[in-house]
Amino acid sequence: MSEQEGLYLDLDIHMISAILPHRYPFLLVDRVLRLEPYKEVHAYKNITYNEEVFTGHFPGKPIYPGVLIVEGMAQAGGLLAFVSLFGADPEIAATKIVYFMTIDRVKFRNPVIPGDQLHYHLSEQKHKGMIWQVGGVAKVGDKVVAEAELKAMIVDRKDQK
Repeated sequence: MSEQEGLYLDLDIHMISAILPHRYPFLLVDRVLRLEPYKEVHAYKNITYNEEVFTGHFPGKPIYPGVLIVEGMAQAGGLLAFVSLFGADPEIAATKIVYFMTIDRVKFRNPVIPGDQLHYHLSEQKHKGMIWQVGGVAKVGDKVVAEAELKAMIVDRKDQK
């Protein structure tokens, strides 16, 4: 896919789950509002009181874990990398997997609680072949709740055991 092939809007959960291998309770992107190949992605996750993680984090004071915020950012970044290279083709997605390589410059700014809509805003910082570096923020409303730089690589699933 070339950079000129345009803008993807509004990837719903069906398209997301056709691209990402994650499933409940670890699929942490509900919708992609905007994805511009080789540039940026804006996606979100609705945080509900029904999240399994809240049974232990923390009883009586539910706070969405920072590591899950970063994982959601990584999943959104993986969507950006995959769609930029291969389009939104579920047949190709079935043959590929995206792995974390590094997580850098992570900062947590504000807690995320049930009822929040957690928005991921990530942009490509650089890529070479199947290795991608993205950076950005997670927000609730106008408040930044986390920021990070993430590096990942896309590999063929058949090469993994």
